Amino acid sequence: MREEIITSGRLNHKIDPMLHIWEWEIPLYLFLGGLAAGILFFAALYTIQGKELRFPNAIKKAPLIVPFLLIFGLLALFIDLNHKMYFWQLYTTIRLESPMSWGAWVLMVVTPASFIWAAIHLKDVFPSWEWPYEWLNFLEKFFIKHKLSLAWVMLISSLILGMYTGILFSAFNARPLWNTSILGPLFLTSGLSTGAAVNILFATTPEERRSFSKIDLMLIGIELFLIVHIFMGFLASTQVQIDAANLFLGGPYTAPFWVLVVFMGLVLPGVLEIMELKNFHIPVVIPVILVIAGGILLRFIITYAGQASRWLY
Repeated sequence: MREEIITSGRLNHKIDPMLHIWEWEIPLYLFLGGLAAGILFFAALYTIQGKELRFPNAIKKAPLIVPFLLIFGLLALFIDLNHKMYFWQLYTTIRLESPMSWGAWVLMVVTPASFIWAAIHLKDVFPSWEWPYEWLNFLEKFFIKHKLSLAWVMLISSLILGMYTGILFSAFNARPLWNTSILGPLFLTSGLSTGAAVNILFATTPEERRSFSKIDLMLIGIELFLIVHIFMGFLASTQVQIDAANLFLGGPYTAPFWVLVVFMGLVLPGVLEIMELKNFHIPVVIPVILVIAGGILLRFIITYAGQASRWLY
């Protein structure tokens, strides 16, 4: 008689009975990255389209907060790392098949671009601002001269960053809830929506506010469309995908997702924005806070529910 010993990673207490690898740091990082991508996308888009006079706050003011968003997001990511002193090894290679590699390198582009973009608009926002060194004035003039090229870099890299925040999850085949190609477009759309909401808050003219309200309404509609199709795909698939969908259809994440994310984070702010467009007086901060809260809760719920979904038993 021959005995066989099976060694399984499932014996790890962080894997059985539920995956416990990613905590609050990862969804916070994904949210801040998506929000930063949304703000930079609109700043770059309107610069390329030559609409600086029509959308001055979206181009000059809102992007000033992006470097801080990225710093806090990267700090959260750094806190999550087990081997913090080896993070630099991500930059010793490029693996096109790895979402982690894409994310690391696109952040190397987006982060300095956001600092440069904020720096060249400081004098527009703060007229009394003066650089302490002449070489900084030289750099400012150089990047202002090549502002259109910088805008194109930001436009492309912000789209990749927004998409990457969802693709990072969808690449995990072992987690049925995450293993859907719709997560990338969903997280990108959510990031653009929260970016539009922030621009509503920064807007100082009725035209700018109404334009971003219309954009946000469209993005909310796309998000709802993608959410519906995620569940349609799960329910038409194998039993593990059906079980993953059931986490939100009578399972433990039903109320948090449908009440906090879908209703309060998408439907309600959408209704409020429609009312504002119909000339009802709605405090602008209310739909903005609801959209942003819905965006961050979406990441948290998807992160934790995805770790609860599994293939075996």
